Amino acid sequence: MTDLMTEWAARVAETELSAALPRRWAHTQGVAERATGIRRLLGKDAGLLTAAATLHDVGYAPRLAVTGFHPLDGARFLRDGHGADERLVRLVANHSFALLEAEERGLRDELASEFPVLEEPLLVDALVYCDMTTTPEGGRTSVQERITEIIGRYGEGSVVGRFIRRAAPELVSSVQRIEAALAAQPR
Repeated sequence: MTDLMTEWAARVAETELSAALPRRWAHTQGVAERATGIRRLLGKDAGLLTAAATLHDVGYAPRLAVTGFHPLDGARFLRDGHGADERLVRLVANHSFALLEAEERGLRDELASEFPVLEEPLLVDALVYCDMTTTPEGGRTSVQERITEIIGRYGEGSVVGRFIRRAAPELVSSVQRIEAALAAQPR
């Protein structure tokens, strides 16, 4: 992916989120910043990661919320409204183990059939790392603090609360794999 892709992603995300959902826009900017910070791990896919990080929550935009499940709504918007790159759309659709939340919402088959999980573990883990180490305001946090914050914000018995508890071991493992890869990289 080129810088043109990341510039396009930033324009789309800003258009959809900045005015309608400024806190979500702040989070998105932080996630994109985190992606830029780990570019060296991704090589030729660094731009793809940054674009996915920038667009991962676009489905929260009120005008795009058709199903109310932001990964699915965002992926459909990117695919149908923009003809976006398939790998990008699949990353957005499945970010941070969205398939588990889709199951909680009765949308697993729909998500899985339209947007199969991308079988590129480094990219998948990198996007989880970026999302799960960024606060709602765009600052840095640990994955454990982020999980706790999400449960606190949505409630333990909510769909999101149930999902995040189920996904927690995978989220933590993804973040740990990226942290280990970053630590092993020469500076």
